[in-house]
Amino acid sequence: MGGVNRDARAIWIGDLARRSGFGTLDAFREAFDLREYRLTQLYRAAAKELRASLDEVTTLPKPLRSALAERGVALSCVEPVTIQRSRDRHTTKGLFRLHDGKEVEAVLMEHRGDRSTICISSQAGCAFACAFCSTGQAGFARSLRAVEIFDQARYFAREMRERGKRVTNVVFMGMGEPFHNYEAVMEATALLNDPNGFGLGHRHITISTVGLVDRIDEFAGEGLQVNLAISLHAPNDAVRSSIMPVNRKHGIAELMAACARYVDRTHRKVFFEYVMLAGVNDSDACARELAALMRGRLYHVNLIPYNATPDAPFAGSDDERIWRFAGILDGEGVPVTVRHNMGRDIAAACGQLRAQTQPKARKVS
Repeated sequence: MGGVNRDARAIWIGDLARRSGFGTLDAFREAFDLREYRLTQLYRAAAKELRASLDEVTTLPKPLRSALAERGVALSCVEPVTIQRSRDRHTTKGLFRLHDGKEVEAVLMEHRGDRSTICISSQAGCAFACAFCSTGQAGFARSLRAVEIFDQARYFAREMRERGKRVTNVVFMGMGEPFHNYEAVMEATALLNDPNGFGLGHRHITISTVGLVDRIDEFAGEGLQVNLAISLHAPNDAVRSSIMPVNRKHGIAELMAACARYVDRTHRKVFFEYVMLAGVNDSDACARELAALMRGRLYHVNLIPYNATPDAPFAGSDDERIWRFAGILDGEGVPVTVRHNMGRDIAAACGQLRAQTQPKARKVS
């Protein structure tokens, strides 16, 4: 089993050349008479050493740094606009502006012990319009390039390192549908994983999808140890189609068949995200239907308390109902976890991300 070989250094250097206005890597190299080792120094400074600016890249001669800066070359392609920290200091949300004025949000969650997770966005907005998700209700603007995705993680990794801490996990669960921007997400994964760069192990990276069946099959062939999470949120087509329009294209039977193929091919566990909506998908009957879908496979269910958004007419299930639902799954032999909410007070919890400063993005059917 093996997928496409993606060269993280080449991805980063190529993006740097194009966004700096040189069009091609050859033009960039010739403009500054750059040898290969100089390109490697630039890449290492950004990806491994997490340098914020060219001034910090002391491995480059000062005249070269000045020449690069004069031509508008910059190590980062996302600009932090607003950084908010939750009252308990465990969650930090960043609003980042891209070169064209589009904005995306990413979140750092610092858990007990030394574990920390960065939740990054793969698109500005989202085309899939899940009824309970603030990002989806805002519409879709555009997909992000791989380095725009990677730089969200790089920003928070640098901030943590200044406090003597490190990133342990990255999840593609921010704004956008990762498999709708498949190649850029795979390239961003290569940048995150590169042992000569950021160096985050594949098993510490998770990609979440609403269930694009063809992409799940393609992902199974990548040969990666990256975790796959499915935003399921309902145990039958009637309920799921009412809150997730994607289900009208890929129904639950088709989606679960793709998940089974993924497990058979990779021998890796699939995680199912299930947001708990009062009176919609949280009944005992729904729990039993969900258990029937999960039983006998390498599956794990994450129950997510609902985080209210201004666009969605839903209420979250109360704690008693969530734990009863979890108890039914557990009693049926289904591995289940109830997620601890983080960042609600700064609208950084699951389903709440939305760049409020942006004009309303266009709707995409």
